[in-house]
Amino acid sequence: MSNFSHQLHSSYGHPVLRHWAANINAFSTYTFVYPVFISDNPDANEEIASLPGQRRIGTQHLLEYLAPAIAAGLKSVLLFGVLSGSEKKDSIGSLASQPGNPIPPAIELLRQAHPNLLIACDVCLCAYTSHGHCGVLDSDGRIDSALSARRIADSAIYYAKAGAHVVAPSDMMDGRVREIKEALQDRSLLDKVAVLSYACKFASAFYGPFRDAAQSAPSFGDRSRYQLPPRSAALAIRAAERDVDEGADMLMVKPGTAYLDIVSQVHQKFPNHPLAIYHVSGEFAMLWHGAKAGAFDFKRISLEVFGSMLRAGANIIISYATPMALEWIREDSLV
Repeated sequence: MSNFSHQLHSSYGHPVLRHWAANINAFSTYTFVYPVFISDNPDANEEIASLPGQRRIGTQHLLEYLAPAIAAGLKSVLLFGVLSGSEKKDSIGSLASQPGNPIPPAIELLRQAHPNLLIACDVCLCAYTSHGHCGVLDSDGRIDSALSARRIADSAIYYAKAGAHVVAPSDMMDGRVREIKEALQDRSLLDKVAVLSYACKFASAFYGPFRDAAQSAPSFGDRSRYQLPPRSAALAIRAAERDVDEGADMLMVKPGTAYLDIVSQVHQKFPNHPLAIYHVSGEFAMLWHGAKAGAFDFKRISLEVFGSMLRAGANIIISYATPMALEWIREDSLV
């Protein structure tokens, strides 16, 4: 069995990855990653009411949609697939790894138009399963962790073959990083594709707008059996350690603002791994609506929040405010 934690080439195979490998905790265009919802309807350009300023976008409008951020220095995107009808979903999330998935056409388009852009792809089943859970269920309606990890690896390979630079499993199944690494190795892709693990992903109330955007809410129950309990720092550290041992190139803490203690602990325990923090949909929407109500200035409070994330130890910030942050950097108006 390979020790993937000692195989490093995947961690620095792209210029953006090499910058992240320096573990620089400072504002720059490399700091921010923009999450983008890719619809399987090529002509889609749909406003997401619960997530201000964001859209479900089809490939026909994708380049135009990203053009302002690209002009401001966007270096990386994180792609999420969205299916336009529930009839396309099934119990095992087949379209997570088959034609009909909107992500591979988006990867091809972006690589042709912007060859220097780092393309990361979220890897999960929730947007493709009829039940909305992040894995495959057994006959009792509980997660089958081993089968789910294999399906996650199937999806990761599908995106890797399409040209993704980074695959980012967000499902929180035990063993999925190793399954992905083994699958990449079997297809001679191990040194070409990095794994950004959602290592410390909590069962949070902050995800509400995202589930609307991705149309991925569970049809029954919740995700507390596989996402982390919000009060358990110990489990978070164990989860990060598990994924490091299995060969994750980068780690992530999600959500952000309420979990800066976890960011700090993960950074201290694994200082040699680039560390991302996801400023999730509910956090972004909370700041947006608060600013609209006149409670505070959106730019000033966003920069305060982002600064706290860097101070805690993150060096990658995934945020829906990325286009605005890039403009602030370009204008040199970060104070």
